[in-house]
Amino acid sequence: MSEFESATTEGPRTVTAPRAKGEPRFPGGPAADPAGSHHERRIRSFQPRRSRVTPGQADALQRLWPTWGLDVDGLRGLDLEEMFDGLPVVLEIGFGMGEATAQMAAADPGTGILAVDVHTPGQGNLLGLADRMGLSNVRVANGDAIILLREMLAADALDGLRVYFPDPWPKKRHHKRRLIQPEFLTLAARRMKPGAVLHCATDWEPYADQMLEVLTAHPDFENTRADGGFAPRPPFRPLTRFEGQGLDKGHAVHDLLFRRAGS
Repeated sequence: MSEFESATTEGPRTVTAPRAKGEPRFPGGPAADPAGSHHERRIRSFQPRRSRVTPGQADALQRLWPTWGLDVDGLRGLDLEEMFDGLPVVLEIGFGMGEATAQMAAADPGTGILAVDVHTPGQGNLLGLADRMGLSNVRVANGDAIILLREMLAADALDGLRVYFPDPWPKKRHHKRRLIQPEFLTLAARRMKPGAVLHCATDWEPYADQMLEVLTAHPDFENTRADGGFAPRPPFRPLTRFEGQGLDKGHAVHDLLFRRAGS
């Protein structure tokens, strides 16, 4: 069965019918376009990927999404204290297949991780990992992180923000699509508590240089490095499969840890 079909029954045999536009691939799971037309169509910093959802991922989406998942519809505010039973909460934007997210959640059960992405197989994979590892401090959000930050989170709601290996949009004409821009940093700062750390990592050196430049120039952030440069990979950030592939190609990985200024 293709991703564009859903099963219906007619008499004793099973037939397929086209999936209506906007209908979720997995009933009870993540919505196809959670924000719909509620918010403006702007330049996106992400590009949804089409790839096969395995049976295990599909099972996790249908079984666990109602409890551990949420759609970024921009129509409601989130009470993170209630959602995570009072734990401090870190937002992770873009988690791939979720292996590193699950490792960090297991290593630090006293911190809640709100992980947002648009990649359906990754959402299912992270839910499955959290279930198998017995993690109660992970929630999976489906949709646009900008709408999540701007419309659904309160001021000073976050104890940290992680952006690991965002799309580097290497072509010059696409640089405007990069997530780490002054406007994004201003929005993120409003949702982060004073002293909370924004942690970025990339294996694309020109993007790393841009990140360092815009973060250094932003009045709401200060570098945790006294020398004003990049940071070594902290022990809590696992070496991801994606990162390993980059290192195998000779890419240098850069970490940036900037603290939200203010008191």
